[in-house]
Order: sequence, then C-alpha cells, then structure tokens
Amino acid sequence: MEQKDQLFKQIFDANSKKIFHLCYGYTGDKDSANDLLQETFLKVWQNLDKFRNKSLISTWIYRIAVNTCLTYLRSEKRQAKEELTENIIESKPEEFSEKNEQVALLYQSIAKLEENDRLIITMVLDDLPYHEIADISGISEGNLRVKIHRIKQKLTELYNQHARI
Repeated sequence: MEQKDQLFKQIFDANSKKIFHLCYGYTGDKDSANDLLQETFLKVWQNLDKFRNKSLISTWIYRIAVNTCLTYLRSEKRQAKEELTENIIESKPEEFSEKNEQVALLYQSIAKLEENDRLIITMVLDDLPYHEIADISGISEGNLRVKIHRIKQKLTELYNQHARI
C-alpha cells in the first residue's frame, strides 16, 4: 500500500497543475476546477491498478479529466448554471492584476469554445506534445495542426470581443 501511495503522490505532483488548467479551461471557475481536479485524481487513485501502460500515464489522466469535466458540464447544463458561472467570473475583476485579468479573459474566451476545441487548446497551453494531444483527442497529428490553427483564430476573435467590452 505504501508503494501505491508514493506512486500516486509522484503522479499527482507531475500532473495536477496541468489537470487544474484543463478543468479551469472547462469551467472558468476556480472552485469547480478544484472539485473536478479532486474528482479526477480520486478516479486515478481508484483505477491505478488498472492502468496498463499502453499509453503515457499523463494521457490516461487527461482522458479521465476530460470525461470528468464533460460529465460535469452536462449536469451543469441541465441545472442551467452557465449564467451564474459567468456572473461569478465577471464580478471578480477588481481582484485581478492586469496580467491576471488577461489570463481570466483568455479562460473566459476558452470557455466559449466547443468542448473538443476547449480540450485541445488547453492541452496546447499546457505544452503537451502534439502526438499526445492527437492520441487523447483521437485525431491525426496533421488534422490536429489544422484544428489548432483554426481554434487559435477563433480564440483570438473571442478574446478581442471580450477585450472591447
């Protein structure tokens, strides 16, 4: 059991920051992102014995996180809390420095993307290698490059719209 604890701690330390960013990219809310981070790593802990090294452990964890986030978003939509989340984000700008405000604006823009685009751009921002992103998202590396280019264009438009408000 001690060995599993140690392994889990190493996995958590190596991946938690990226998974938090992923969750924050989906929710735009720090509390929800922290909840999803904890839920993701609870699933990692529960299923660690089942990991078969067929892919990188980070890829496996990303898949768990994405599924956790998508499940959360589906339940959020059913509960119609999207406006509430936006109001929470918009009611806190006084707490941000200019750089933090730009980061928050970026995440607000990311939150407006479609679910798959959100996943891909979050992994790009986390500097995941393209082959890993392609593996996680289930598309070829060539298609991924085209998709990332389009996502960046759309994100730039969304960001500029927000910045003008």
